[in-house]
Amino acid sequence: MSKIATREAYGRALKKLGHINKDIVVLDADLAKSTKTIDFAREFPDRFFDMGVAEQNMVATAAGLAAAGKIPFVSSFAVFASGRAFEQIRNSVAYPNLNVKIAASHAGISVGEDGASHQSVEDISLMRTIPNMTVIVPADGPETEAAVQAALEIKGPVYIRLGRLAVPVLFGEDYKFELGKAAILKDGNDCTVMACGLMTGVALEAWEILKNEGINIKVINMHTIKPIDREAIIEAAKETGAIVTAEEHSVIGGLGSAVAEVVVENCPVPMERVGLKDTFGESGTPAELLEKYGLTAKDIAAAVKRTIARKK
Repeated sequence: MSKIATREAYGRALKKLGHINKDIVVLDADLAKSTKTIDFAREFPDRFFDMGVAEQNMVATAAGLAAAGKIPFVSSFAVFASGRAFEQIRNSVAYPNLNVKIAASHAGISVGEDGASHQSVEDISLMRTIPNMTVIVPADGPETEAAVQAALEIKGPVYIRLGRLAVPVLFGEDYKFELGKAAILKDGNDCTVMACGLMTGVALEAWEILKNEGINIKVINMHTIKPIDREAIIEAAKETGAIVTAEEHSVIGGLGSAVAEVVVENCPVPMERVGLKDTFGESGTPAELLEKYGLTAKDIAAAVKRTIARKK
Protein backbone atom coordinates (compact mmCIF):
# COMPACT_ATOMS: atom_id res chain seq x y z
CA MET A 1 0.00 0.00 0.00
CA SER A 2 1.43 3.39 -0.98
CA LYS A 3 1.99 6.06 1.67
CA ILE A 4 2.05 9.83 1.76
CA ALA A 5 2.06 12.34 4.61
CA THR A 6 -1.03 14.53 4.79
CA ARG A 7 1.23 17.61 4.90
CA GLU A 8 2.60 16.54 1.49
CA ALA A 9 -0.93 16.30 0.11
CA TYR A 10 -1.70 19.72 1.54
CA GLY A 11 1.24 21.24 -0.34
CA ARG A 12 0.08 19.63 -3.57
CA ALA A 13 -3.49 20.84 -3.08
CA LEU A 14 -2.38 24.40 -2.39
CA LYS A 15 -0.26 24.55 -5.54
CA LYS A 16 -3.10 23.11 -7.64
CA LEU A 17 -5.76 25.42 -6.24
CA GLY A 18 -3.44 28.41 -6.52
CA HIS A 19 -3.78 28.20 -10.30
CA ILE A 20 -7.57 28.11 -10.07
CA ASN A 21 -8.27 30.76 -7.45
CA LYS A 22 -6.14 33.91 -7.61
CA ASP A 23 -7.42 35.12 -4.24
CA ILE A 24 -5.55 32.39 -2.37
CA VAL A 25 -2.58 33.68 -0.40
CA VAL A 26 -0.33 31.60 1.84
CA LEU A 27 1.41 32.63 5.05
CA ASP A 28 4.02 30.55 6.82
CA ALA A 29 6.04 30.88 10.01
CA ASP A 30 9.50 30.05 8.65
CA LEU A 31 8.61 26.38 8.16
CA ALA A 32 7.71 26.26 4.46
CA LYS A 33 9.91 23.25 3.73
CA SER A 34 8.31 21.28 6.57
CA THR A 35 4.70 22.39 6.10
CA LYS A 36 5.13 21.93 2.31
CA THR A 37 3.93 25.41 1.44
CA ILE A 38 7.29 25.74 -0.32
CA ASP A 39 5.66 24.41 -3.51
CA PHE A 40 3.13 27.26 -3.49
CA ALA A 41 5.88 29.77 -2.65
CA ARG A 42 7.93 28.76 -5.68
CA GLU A 43 4.91 28.82 -8.00
CA PHE A 44 3.34 32.04 -6.70
CA PRO A 45 6.04 34.11 -4.95
CA ASP A 46 3.90 37.24 -5.04
CA ARG A 47 1.15 35.49 -3.07
CA PHE A 48 3.37 33.87 -0.43
CA PHE A 49 4.45 35.55 2.80
CA ASP A 50 7.05 34.15 5.20
CA MET A 51 6.13 35.85 8.45
CA GLY A 52 9.04 34.47 10.46
CA VAL A 53 8.67 32.76 13.82
CA ALA A 54 5.78 35.03 14.80
CA GLU A 55 2.57 33.01 14.63
CA GLN A 56 0.44 35.60 16.40
CA ASN A 57 1.45 38.25 13.88
CA MET A 58 0.91 35.78 11.04
CA VAL A 59 -2.67 35.05 12.07
CA ALA A 60 -3.46 38.73 12.63
CA THR A 61 -2.07 39.54 9.16
CA ALA A 62 -4.19 36.74 7.69
CA ALA A 63 -7.25 38.27 9.32
CA GLY A 64 -6.48 41.58 7.62
CA LEU A 65 -6.00 39.90 4.25
CA ALA A 66 -9.31 38.06 4.64
CA ALA A 67 -11.07 41.31 5.53
CA ALA A 68 -9.69 42.69 2.25
CA GLY A 69 -11.16 39.81 0.24
CA LYS A 70 -8.25 37.38 0.07
CA ILE A 71 -8.39 33.73 1.14
CA PRO A 72 -5.40 33.19 3.43
CA PHE A 73 -4.05 29.72 4.19
CA VAL A 74 -1.98 29.98 7.37
CA SER A 75 0.54 27.20 7.95
CA SER A 76 2.67 26.16 10.89
CA PHE A 77 3.19 23.24 13.24
CA ALA A 78 -0.02 22.39 15.09
CA VAL A 79 1.39 23.09 18.54
CA PHE A 80 2.25 26.65 17.52
CA ALA A 81 -0.66 27.31 15.16
CA SER A 82 -3.29 26.35 17.72
CA GLY A 83 -1.52 27.25 20.94
CA ARG A 84 0.72 30.25 20.41
CA ALA A 85 -1.78 32.03 18.18
CA PHE A 86 -4.94 30.96 20.03
CA GLU A 87 -5.99 34.46 21.06
CA GLN A 88 -5.54 35.84 17.52
CA ILE A 89 -7.49 32.92 16.06
CA ARG A 90 -10.30 33.43 18.55
CA ASN A 91 -10.58 37.21 18.54
CA SER A 92 -9.22 38.32 15.15
CA VAL A 93 -10.42 35.43 12.96
CA ALA A 94 -13.30 33.45 14.47
CA TYR A 95 -15.11 36.25 16.31
CA PRO A 96 -15.59 38.31 13.09
CA ASN A 97 -16.01 34.99 11.20
CA LEU A 98 -13.29 35.79 8.67
CA ASN A 99 -12.37 33.49 5.81
CA VAL A 100 -9.02 32.24 7.13
CA LYS A 101 -7.88 28.63 6.75
CA ILE A 102 -5.41 27.29 9.32
CA ALA A 103 -3.39 24.28 8.18
CA ALA A 104 -1.64 22.79 11.18
CA SER A 105 1.01 20.20 10.38
CA HIS A 106 3.10 17.89 12.59
CA ALA A 107 0.13 17.17 14.85
CA GLY A 108 0.07 14.36 17.38
CA ILE A 109 2.86 12.19 18.78
CA SER A 110 3.83 10.80 15.36
CA VAL A 111 6.07 13.88 15.06
CA GLY A 112 8.36 11.43 16.84
CA GLU A 113 11.85 12.43 17.88
CA ASP A 114 11.00 16.15 18.09
CA GLY A 115 9.54 15.37 21.51
CA ALA A 116 6.72 16.68 23.68
CA SER A 117 7.38 20.37 22.97
CA HIS A 118 6.48 19.79 19.31
CA GLN A 119 3.75 17.16 19.75
CA SER A 120 0.35 18.79 19.71
CA VAL A 121 -2.18 16.61 21.52
CA GLU A 122 -4.53 19.40 22.58
CA ASP A 123 -5.22 21.29 19.35
CA ILE A 124 -8.51 19.61 18.39
CA SER A 125 -9.86 20.45 21.82
CA LEU A 126 -8.72 24.06 21.56
CA MET A 127 -10.12 24.64 18.09
CA ARG A 128 -13.48 22.89 18.44
CA THR A 129 -14.46 25.12 21.37
CA ILE A 130 -14.21 28.27 19.24
CA PRO A 131 -17.51 29.41 17.71
CA ASN A 132 -17.62 29.60 13.88
CA MET A 133 -14.62 27.26 13.58
CA THR A 134 -14.78 24.15 11.36
CA VAL A 135 -12.31 21.38 12.32
CA ILE A 136 -11.14 18.72 9.86
CA VAL A 137 -8.73 15.83 10.52
CA PRO A 138 -8.12 14.00 7.21
CA ALA A 139 -7.06 10.37 7.24
CA ASP A 140 -4.83 10.19 4.17
CA GLY A 141 -3.45 12.10 1.20
CA PRO A 142 -6.49 12.05 -1.11
CA GLU A 143 -8.80 13.03 1.72
CA THR A 144 -6.47 15.90 2.60
CA GLU A 145 -6.64 17.27 -0.93
CA ALA A 146 -10.44 16.99 -0.86
CA ALA A 147 -10.56 18.66 2.55
CA VAL A 148 -8.50 21.62 1.34
CA GLN A 149 -10.87 21.99 -1.61
CA ALA A 150 -13.87 21.84 0.76
CA ALA A 151 -12.30 24.40 3.08
CA LEU A 152 -11.82 26.73 0.15
CA GLU A 153 -15.47 26.42 -0.85
CA ILE A 154 -16.96 27.47 2.48
CA LYS A 155 -16.86 30.93 3.99
CA GLY A 156 -15.37 31.22 7.46
CA PRO A 157 -12.47 29.87 9.50
CA VAL A 158 -11.36 26.27 9.06
CA TYR A 159 -8.73 24.31 11.00
CA ILE A 160 -7.15 21.41 9.07
CA ARG A 161 -5.01 19.03 11.16
CA LEU A 162 -2.12 17.41 9.28
CA GLY A 163 0.62 14.93 10.11
CA ARG A 164 4.33 14.61 9.52
CA LEU A 165 4.41 10.84 9.16
CA ALA A 166 3.65 9.15 5.83
CA VAL A 167 0.40 7.20 6.22
CA PRO A 168 -1.27 4.59 3.99
CA VAL A 169 -3.44 5.83 1.15
CA LEU A 170 -6.93 4.58 2.02
CA PHE A 171 -9.03 6.26 -0.64
CA GLY A 172 -8.99 6.23 -4.42
CA GLU A 173 -9.58 9.03 -6.88
CA ASP A 174 -13.32 8.30 -6.80
CA TYR A 175 -13.54 8.99 -3.06
CA LYS A 176 -16.16 11.63 -2.31
CA PHE A 177 -15.43 13.88 0.65
CA GLU A 178 -18.44 15.59 2.16
CA LEU A 179 -17.75 18.15 4.86
CA GLY A 180 -19.58 17.27 8.08
CA LYS A 181 -20.60 13.82 6.84
CA ALA A 182 -18.85 10.77 8.26
CA ALA A 183 -17.68 8.04 5.90
CA ILE A 184 -18.57 4.42 6.68
CA LEU A 185 -15.59 2.26 5.68
CA LYS A 186 -16.70 -1.11 7.08
CA ASP A 187 -20.08 -2.34 8.18
CA GLY A 188 -20.69 -4.49 11.24
CA ASN A 189 -23.08 -4.97 14.13
CA ASP A 190 -21.03 -5.77 17.24
CA CYS A 191 -19.49 -2.34 17.88
CA THR A 192 -18.61 0.88 16.03
CA VAL A 193 -15.10 2.31 15.87
CA MET A 194 -14.98 6.00 14.97
CA ALA A 195 -11.54 7.31 14.08
CA CYS A 196 -9.82 10.32 12.55
CA GLY A 197 -6.41 11.13 11.12
CA LEU A 198 -3.83 8.34 11.02
CA MET A 199 -5.94 6.34 13.47
CA THR A 200 -8.44 5.64 10.70
CA GLY A 201 -5.93 3.32 9.03
CA VAL A 202 -5.16 1.76 12.40
CA ALA A 203 -8.89 1.18 12.97
CA LEU A 204 -9.04 -0.74 9.69
CA GLU A 205 -6.17 -2.92 10.94
CA ALA A 206 -8.21 -3.56 14.10
CA TRP A 207 -11.19 -4.51 11.94
CA GLU A 208 -9.02 -7.21 10.35
CA ILE A 209 -7.86 -8.53 13.74
CA LEU A 210 -11.40 -8.68 15.12
CA LYS A 211 -12.83 -10.19 11.95
CA ASN A 212 -10.47 -13.14 12.37
CA GLU A 213 -11.88 -13.59 15.88
CA GLY A 214 -15.49 -13.53 14.70
CA ILE A 215 -16.23 -9.97 15.84
CA ASN A 216 -17.81 -7.70 13.23
CA ILE A 217 -17.32 -3.99 13.77
CA LYS A 218 -18.43 -0.95 11.87
CA VAL A 219 -15.57 1.46 11.07
CA ILE A 220 -16.38 5.13 10.52
CA ASN A 221 -13.95 7.77 9.34
CA MET A 222 -14.97 10.87 11.30
CA HIS A 223 -12.92 13.33 9.30
CA THR A 224 -14.92 16.37 10.37
CA ILE A 225 -14.78 16.88 14.13
CA LYS A 226 -16.82 20.07 13.93
CA PRO A 227 -19.55 20.12 12.84
CA ILE A 228 -19.72 16.51 14.02
CA ASP A 229 -22.03 14.15 12.14
CA ARG A 230 -24.61 13.66 14.89
CA GLU A 231 -26.88 11.57 12.69
CA ALA A 232 -24.12 9.02 11.96
CA ILE A 233 -23.22 8.74 15.65
CA ILE A 234 -26.81 8.20 16.78
CA GLU A 235 -27.43 5.67 14.04
CA ALA A 236 -24.25 3.74 14.89
CA ALA A 237 -25.08 3.71 18.60
CA LYS A 238 -28.54 2.32 17.92
CA GLU A 239 -27.34 -0.25 15.40
CA THR A 240 -24.29 -1.62 17.23
CA GLY A 241 -24.95 -0.68 20.87
CA ALA A 242 -21.29 0.11 21.59
CA ILE A 243 -18.80 2.74 20.43
CA VAL A 244 -15.02 3.10 20.55
CA THR A 245 -13.27 6.26 19.35
CA ALA A 246 -9.64 6.43 18.24
CA GLU A 247 -7.56 9.58 17.88
CA GLU A 248 -3.92 10.68 18.01
CA HIS A 249 -4.84 13.33 20.57
CA SER A 250 -5.73 13.64 24.21
CA VAL A 251 -8.94 11.84 25.14
CA ILE A 252 -9.94 15.13 26.75
CA GLY A 253 -11.76 17.43 24.36
CA GLY A 254 -11.08 15.73 21.04
CA LEU A 255 -12.97 13.29 18.84
CA GLY A 256 -13.90 11.01 21.74
CA SER A 257 -15.34 13.89 23.73
CA ALA A 258 -17.28 15.19 20.73
CA VAL A 259 -18.80 11.75 20.09
CA ALA A 260 -19.52 11.18 23.79
CA GLU A 261 -21.48 14.43 23.98
CA VAL A 262 -23.81 13.22 21.25
CA VAL A 263 -24.07 9.69 22.64
CA VAL A 264 -24.89 10.77 26.20
CA GLU A 265 -27.53 13.26 25.08
CA ASN A 266 -29.26 10.99 22.58
CA CYS A 267 -28.59 7.27 22.94
CA PRO A 268 -26.37 6.22 25.85
CA VAL A 269 -24.42 3.05 25.08
CA PRO A 270 -21.15 1.60 26.41
CA MET A 271 -18.24 3.62 25.05
CA GLU A 272 -14.45 3.80 25.31
CA ARG A 273 -11.97 6.37 24.02
CA VAL A 274 -8.57 5.36 22.62
CA GLY A 275 -6.13 8.27 22.77
CA LEU A 276 -3.56 9.87 25.04
CA LYS A 277 -4.63 9.58 28.68
CA ASP A 278 -4.02 13.11 29.98
CA THR A 279 -0.30 13.01 29.40
CA PHE A 280 2.40 14.63 27.29
CA GLY A 281 4.33 12.57 24.78
CA GLU A 282 8.08 12.15 24.64
CA SER A 283 10.88 11.67 22.15
CA GLY A 284 10.94 8.41 20.20
CA THR A 285 10.20 6.92 16.84
CA PRO A 286 6.55 7.21 15.76
CA ALA A 287 6.11 3.44 16.04
CA GLU A 288 7.57 3.37 19.54
CA LEU A 289 5.34 6.21 20.69
CA LEU A 290 2.15 4.83 19.16
CA GLU A 291 2.89 1.54 20.93
CA LYS A 292 3.73 3.12 24.28
CA TYR A 293 0.67 5.38 24.35
CA GLY A 294 -1.79 2.69 23.31
CA LEU A 295 -2.55 3.82 19.77
CA THR A 296 -2.17 0.53 17.91
CA ALA A 297 -4.63 -1.82 16.24
CA LYS A 298 -4.36 -4.26 19.13
CA ASP A 299 -5.24 -1.46 21.56
CA ILE A 300 -8.36 -0.62 19.55
CA ALA A 301 -9.28 -4.31 19.35
CA ALA A 302 -8.91 -4.67 23.12
CA ALA A 303 -11.08 -1.59 23.69
CA VAL A 304 -13.74 -3.03 21.39
CA LYS A 305 -13.83 -6.29 23.37
CA ARG A 306 -14.12 -4.44 26.69
CA THR A 307 -16.91 -2.26 25.34
CA ILE A 308 -18.84 -5.19 23.89
CA ALA A 309 -18.58 -6.97 27.26
CA ARG A 310 -20.41 -4.01 28.82
CA LYS A 311 -23.39 -4.27 26.49
CA LYS A 312 -26.59 -5.36 28.22
